[in-house]
This record gives sequence, C-alpha cells and structure tokens, in this order.
Amino acid sequence: MAVLVYLVANPVRAEEPSKIVSSCWTSSGLSSDMVELVGSLEHWICGDQTYSLEGERVLLRFEIGPDDTLPRYLFSRRSALQAVHLLAIDRDGATRQSSFSSGDLLNSLRGGYFKASLPEVTRNTQHVIAAFDLPSHRMTLERAYLSQSDLPLSGNLLRSFLLLAILAGMLSMPLIFNAAFYRILNEPFVLWHSTLTISLLLTILVSSGLAAVLFDLPAMTLSWMTTIIFGFTVASGAMFTHSFIEPGRMHPILRRALLYCAGWAMLLSISHAAFPFVARPIQSTLYTAAFAPILVIFLLSVADALRRGSRAAKFQALGYIPVILAGSVRLVTGITPWLESNDAMLLFYMGCACEVLFTTLGVADRFMAIRRQRDSARFEADVFERLSESDALTGLLNRRAIEQNFETYRAEGYRALAVLDLDHFKKINDVYGHGIGDEVLKAVAETLQADPQIRAFRLGGEEFVLLVRGEDAQLRAERRRQAITAAVATALPELGQAVTASMGMTNSRPDEDAGFAELYKQADRLLYDAKLAGRNRTKLILVQGA
Repeated sequence: MAVLVYLVANPVRAEEPSKIVSSCWTSSGLSSDMVELVGSLEHWICGDQTYSLEGERVLLRFEIGPDDTLPRYLFSRRSALQAVHLLAIDRDGATRQSSFSSGDLLNSLRGGYFKASLPEVTRNTQHVIAAFDLPSHRMTLERAYLSQSDLPLSGNLLRSFLLLAILAGMLSMPLIFNAAFYRILNEPFVLWHSTLTISLLLTILVSSGLAAVLFDLPAMTLSWMTTIIFGFTVASGAMFTHSFIEPGRMHPILRRALLYCAGWAMLLSISHAAFPFVARPIQSTLYTAAFAPILVIFLLSVADALRRGSRAAKFQALGYIPVILAGSVRLVTGITPWLESNDAMLLFYMGCACEVLFTTLGVADRFMAIRRQRDSARFEADVFERLSESDALTGLLNRRAIEQNFETYRAEGYRALAVLDLDHFKKINDVYGHGIGDEVLKAVAETLQADPQIRAFRLGGEEFVLLVRGEDAQLRAERRRQAITAAVATALPELGQAVTASMGMTNSRPDEDAGFAELYKQADRLLYDAKLAGRNRTKLILVQGA
C-alpha cells in the first residue's frame, strides 16, 4: 500500500521537464511600474527565499541561463490571487509582457498546480519576471517554477492517474458497505463515515492531476473548492469520532467539544474561501493556526477513549495516524515563517488508504458489536415478554397472553371457550393452608394441559380458561374437567376431600368474528349457572354450525 501511494504522489522524476526556479524576489504596490522596478537592483532580495505577503504585488525573477531549456509556462501551487503578470526581458532591454486574471489560469497535470503561458522566450532572453497580484499563500511563491511543458502524458503519468483512480475506488467501497450496514442499523456514525469517505474522495479528485483531466474548471475555482472540501473533511472526521466512540468511553466534555470542532472547521473553510483577501498577509497563517485546537481536541478525544477501553478508538487511532501526521506537518510549516510550506500529500494519500482499511474495519466491528447487543436485548425482551404472559405458579399462560393472541388462536382452530372454576377452593386454603392450595392448582393445571387439542390459561385464583378445537370440543373439555378429581387425589392423597370443578362453555361458528371478551362473558354466565345448579357440572351453549 505504501509503494502504491508513493507512486501516486511521486510520478517518475526522469520524465519531468527541466525546471527553472526563481533566484530573487521583491514586492511592491499594485500601481508600481514593473519595468521600472525590474531595473532597480537594490529592491531585489536574492538568496533568501523567506517570502513575505506584505506587499500587494510579489515579483519573482527567473534567470535564463545559456544551457537552460527555453521555458514556455509558469507553474505554481493553486491559491487565491487576483492576477498574474509575466514579463520576458532580453539582454538588449527588449520586453514582452502577458497578463492573466485569476479566472484565466489553467490547471496543470501536476496535482494542485496552475499554469500560465509565458510571453515569447528566446536565447536572447535574460530574465523572466512573474508578478503575483494579492497572493494569499506563501506556497504559491515557494513552488513557482518555469518549464518548457507540462508533465508529459506518458505511460508513467497515466499509471499515476490509474493508481489515483484505484485509490478513489478503494474509498468508494466503504460507501457500499455503509449502505448495507445502515439498512440494518440506523446508526449516525455510519452516515458520518460515509460523509468522511466522500470528502476524502473529493479531496483526491480536486487536488490531484485528475482534476485537469476530468474537470474543465478554472484553477481558482478548484482552489476554493479544495478549501471548502478540507473543512468538510475535518468536520466529518470530528462528527464521525463523536458518534463512533461507544457511549461512556469518552469524557462528555470532549464529546461535546467535537461538535464545536465540526462547526468551527466549516466556518473557517467557508470564510477563508469566500473572503481570501480580508487580512491577506497573515490570513493563510491564521487560517492554518486556527485548526490547531481541532487537532488537539481530536488527539485528546481518541487518547481518552483508549484510556477508557474503547474498542472503536483503537481502529480509529490506527486509521488516522498518517492523516494526523499530515495535518501536523501542514500546521507547523504553515505557521512558521522560516519553513517552506508543505501540504504533505504523500502522508495524506497514505492516510486515505489507512482510513479505508482500519476505520472501515472498525465500522464493521462496531456494527457487529451493536448487532450482538441488540440481539441480546431483543432476546431478553422476548424472555420478559414470555414471563409477563405466564403464570408463575402453574406455568400456564395468563389473561394477557390470551387477550393479545386470541385472533391467532382462532385462526389455528380454537373456537370453543370454557371458563372453569374449582368448587369450594377457599375452604381448601382455610383448612389445609395455602401451600396445599398451591399444590392443588398445579395438579389441576397439569391435568388441563394433558390434551394437545386444548390450550389452558389461568386467569387468577382458582379460575381457568380453556380454548378447545375439534368437532368433539365439548367432550374433550368435559373429560378434562372430570379428570381433575382423580388427578388431585393422586397428587395429594393427604387431602381429605374431593376436588371438583364447575364449567361454562360456549363456541363460535367458523364464519363468526367473535372476540375474546364476548365469548368469555357468555361462558362466565354459564359458569355462574353451573354454580347455582349445584356445582360439579358443565353448562354449555351449542351453536349450530360450530
């Protein structure tokens, strides 16, 4: 992976055209005469490449040696500026000039660079002067050079583009996985990981040579797009960390600070892209330095999550190490005047590859952990649900179970309903105690469940409900009622009295949509009639067609 990234970031140098870099520089106001300034040797600073943006116009002088390949273009890094003026000065004093507004600058095949055509350069040309009006970043001055041509569209350059396309394809793969994950678990970190991946993908497209091939956009348009996408990337990374680290595995203050970091990053990037000349001499330095608190908070957040045992933070730390290093390099070189600015694109590309590998694995791991937690919670909920529908003493289902599932039971053919009540059960509790009473209820429950065509429920106390199916439903229910006396006598021989039961029973036709409450009311009324008739008997209603 590192070799792939190295080839992407560094095309074969032997095929690069020869470069001419500046030897001296100076600055002036926009109203100054460039030709006059060129002749004033005392204004030029040579040998010191610590460029300053204090002047409204910064001029670079390029010496054309007798052995140099005659250049045709000026190349430099993209950043906001107002215009570029180019002046070719011959040894006999003849001059040729061309000017380009920022919107006229073209993109170079070298990623992140623009190019401008030079006025005619001959063997008699001694100097080429490049004047930048309102440059907003030192890197535009530091990376400026003259060359005979753009990068040649050779096999090696095409290979670099292919490798960039492969890296972009790798970044696209997590989007497919995230789409599958989000359909199962609607977790916000999946969306933020997709957002982060898209922003990294866009960064590769607009900051590399692919932009010159795929997009017909002005160089300065890609410049402000790069700035906004960078803020979008930082904001997405902060939001991803905020939602990805497990609950309880990060200090609440740090988690909340990540939200502010996301907003701050977007505000910085949009403001810098929209108003690049407000405080131009120091704006790029302040812009870069303003990201330092975000970097610190991010490091503290991941470190705190690791200290608290976060599994997600381990994947994120591994995946973000190159990106953090790239950000650190940009930060240090961007705010230190005597250091040449460095955007650390090699580390950035490596960070993209690591992000694909480790954070995608982390998302998958977190997905599996959450799914296991939800499956466990669902299982426990099902257990509690079953417990809430069961009678703790007898193990029979209770009234809640029959009311919630009555339509299902009817669909299974249970159309007869019986209400059964033990006769003189209070006397058993009073004489023999509640312990013996409980044993009687258990024996009754076991007897009622003996027929596979009968579902038995305990509604409370000594009252039971039977759902019966089959053409002989009344006969089956009656057999269960009559079996109670023998079953209790066998289970409790010490009991000095016979235990009997009274029952009321009704049924419904297959085409009748009778609910539980209606059938129960009918059967309960019949049970009351059975009690009044002397107990130990059944009263029933036979419905024609049932």
